[in-house]
Amino acid sequence: MSAAIVTERAGLTALRAAWLFDGTGSTMISDPVVVIDGATIVAVNSGVSAPASSTVIDLAGATLMPGLIDTHVHLAFDASTDPVGRLAGRQEAEIVAAMMRAGQAALRGGVTTVRDLGDPHYLSLGLRGAPGMPAIVAAGPPITTPGGHCHFLGGAAVPTVPGVRAAVREHVEHGVDVIKIMASGGQLTPGTHQHLTQFPPEVLRAAVEEAHRHGLHVTAHAHAVGAIADALAAGVDGIEHVSFWTEDGIAAPGELISLIADRRTVVGATIGMVPVAGLAPPPEVARRVPAMVANTRRLHEAGALVVAGTDAGIGPVKPHDVVRHAPSMLRQLGFSQAAALRAVTSVAAGVCGLGHRKGRIAPGFDADILAVDGDPVADPEALHRIRAVYARGAAVPDAGAAVPDAGAAAPDGRAMNRRRPGAPGLPSTGGGSAVPSPGAGPWR
Repeated sequence: MSAAIVTERAGLTALRAAWLFDGTGSTMISDPVVVIDGATIVAVNSGVSAPASSTVIDLAGATLMPGLIDTHVHLAFDASTDPVGRLAGRQEAEIVAAMMRAGQAALRGGVTTVRDLGDPHYLSLGLRGAPGMPAIVAAGPPITTPGGHCHFLGGAAVPTVPGVRAAVREHVEHGVDVIKIMASGGQLTPGTHQHLTQFPPEVLRAAVEEAHRHGLHVTAHAHAVGAIADALAAGVDGIEHVSFWTEDGIAAPGELISLIADRRTVVGATIGMVPVAGLAPPPEVARRVPAMVANTRRLHEAGALVVAGTDAGIGPVKPHDVVRHAPSMLRQLGFSQAAALRAVTSVAAGVCGLGHRKGRIAPGFDADILAVDGDPVADPEALHRIRAVYARGAAVPDAGAAVPDAGAAAPDGRAMNRRRPGAPGLPSTGGGSAVPSPGAGPWR
């Protein structure tokens, strides 16, 4: 545990709780006192009195932990049954308003940082630092081919070396934090196919070289085996989905599994789902799920760096705070519960380039804190029993409140009144036992 000497002064806030998970360890720390000065944690101690000049918030019985971090979201998709159609029907101001609702829903659910890997018109960049929003790491429109996966977001580039270099430079000029490139097709875009690559290998390599020249990391959307191989050869920093999709099924060559692990290429596993009655994966996805689960487990066992990139926003099973459901699925892949919590806190912070100030409860780090009832290391369901959320030192109003997700709609088109497991007035969904198997998520 980290500690620091705090000079008595006005304006400090001290959080007291029963336990602390600091985001890096495997054990809980008892009787913590976390002292916040503005937006920053200045001291973390155990079994001591709070500074006399501080405002003390007593969260008796709760556990303090870092705010959750989702490495793959889409704030512009509204978690409805037709996120693309609803996006197309909105004017820019309406899209921004929907993105703000999505971010606020994430924040109420304990998600204090998101990496948005695809939006139209670079709109997520304008929401960075907005009051009442999580911290946003923004990619802008993903770079894709004309008519390629998610081309409707505006990131289509001529699939040549000069074409993708120009596309990367345009993103740099807009000030993005990371480059997202579509190395394969996807489920959400008619006319594209998950088992096919989208860019020639040398073009993909040029995009990565150009991004690295400007100091930006690259993560590639890649389902197809060929797209995964090409992305690795190009030197990408991360790969989203990594489903090893073929025309007939799933096939993960051992040499690719080993290469991903050896290079420490980040695996953005599309896990974390909320059960929704009447919704199920398409048949072509459902029959592949067991193999996708097995291959993600193989990646973990090989030592790959696996984080939860939930794809939040792409459907009702993916509300914008869905990353709270990811640790249960990570456990099914062989993670310990502490390792699963690190994967959505400190490890995810490092993947987002924020490991120096987010994902931990330690002096000098941002005061992004989630307080839950119970012990989240022993009981994964504790993540859904939210007591309080702090984002950059400010208490989030209505944290954990039962609210509909931004624009979410039930299969019949009516707004969904989605409540969190165990919310007052409704029976619990049973959480982990009711959640679909990991790997069922990459429907796109």
